[in-house]
Amino acid sequence: MNGTPPRILIVEDEEALTLLLRYNLEAAGYEVDTVARGDDADIRFREQTPDLAILDWMLPGLSGIELCRRLRARAETRQIPIIMLTARGEESERVRGLSTGADDYVVKPFSVPELLARVSALLRRSLPERVADVLAFGALALDREKKRVTRNGRAIDLGPTEFRLLEFLMERPGRVFSRAQLLDGVWGRDVYVDERTVDVHVGRLRKALNRGYTDDPIRTVRGSGYALNDKFGKAPVPS
Repeated sequence: MNGTPPRILIVEDEEALTLLLRYNLEAAGYEVDTVARGDDADIRFREQTPDLAILDWMLPGLSGIELCRRLRARAETRQIPIIMLTARGEESERVRGLSTGADDYVVKPFSVPELLARVSALLRRSLPERVADVLAFGALALDREKKRVTRNGRAIDLGPTEFRLLEFLMERPGRVFSRAQLLDGVWGRDVYVDERTVDVHVGRLRKALNRGYTDDPIRTVRGSGYALNDKFGKAPVPS
């Protein structure tokens, strides 16, 4: 991301879900603030305007739908992208949420990677200058829009899972992720995948990235997981 990372306010009274969202959004490079009550959130919005809001429909103090209505009625918060979270999946409820002013609508339980994609899409429209379409790390470049990865300018062919795995790692270079954290961030909690599957995909990603090179950008941390090697730089092609 370019410059100051976008700031996201999560208004959600389920503590476990709040922690899950905060962890994944911060791992993606966003600044995150949380509030558990709708009336407290209304005050928070008046004090400081975030770049995007994630609102639960059912909240103590003030409902998410009413909070959304108030935000759209005020000039200083009228343009904030809003994603509504709810267990209500009926079409009439989706229409009601969107007609109140929400930009997107996600039904619980939901895929975390899908929610992250929706957050990124909304921010690209509202803050195009601050959400990078291309991630760079050493000699690696990952283009989110074109789904293209290069090393030293040379194209690297990756499958969709390996692409998302590399994208996840490149969003926080140097940070060590356990296999469980990678499963949550890349595959999502609603999909059952054995942790050993992570090793298989990391192996495939390594093989693709390192073909013709000796310098491995992925670091294995024994007993912990994987990270991008923060000492990784441009590696010459062996003759």
